[in-house]
Amino acid sequence: MIKFLRTNRVASGILAVLRIYLGVMWTMSGYSKMASGNFNPKGMFMGTLSHPVVGPTGDTVYPWFNDMIKNFFMPHANAMGFMVSWGELLVGLGLIFGCLTTAAAFFGMLMNFTYLLSGSVSVNPTFILIEFIILAAGFNAGKIGLDRWVIPYLREKIPFLKRSVQ
Repeated sequence: MIKFLRTNRVASGILAVLRIYLGVMWTMSGYSKMASGNFNPKGMFMGTLSHPVVGPTGDTVYPWFNDMIKNFFMPHANAMGFMVSWGELLVGLGLIFGCLTTAAAFFGMLMNFTYLLSGSVSVNPTFILIEFIILAAGFNAGKIGLDRWVIPYLREKIPFLKRSVQ
């Protein structure tokens, strides 16, 4: 299955459809936050802190995450709002255009896991599954896109990205 995802032309087409769908969803989410003019995630942070994810015993499942929200994210809510808005928009555009596709999928997955840790299930598991497939496919996921030219250029110009000959 991995060989199919990484090398097959049909897989490349299927991956293009998946990443463009996902990219549109991320772009719309990021753009709506930016268009509002002053997206502030403080309300979401307060909701996470007042209603943390609990296990079957009633204990908080991710106390370390709640501490991070309370001690780092809340004091920097404006900066976090800026980074979330732009992060969602840039992940979306990267996926739509197939530019740095695996990096976009990775950072999208990172945001999805963050949203899950805060207790927001929503579309996050579905997005994580699609992002995982894109990551498993590697270069083939962006081959029908700008990665067809961007990745070879970067591999040529940046020494540590060059593939070793085996």
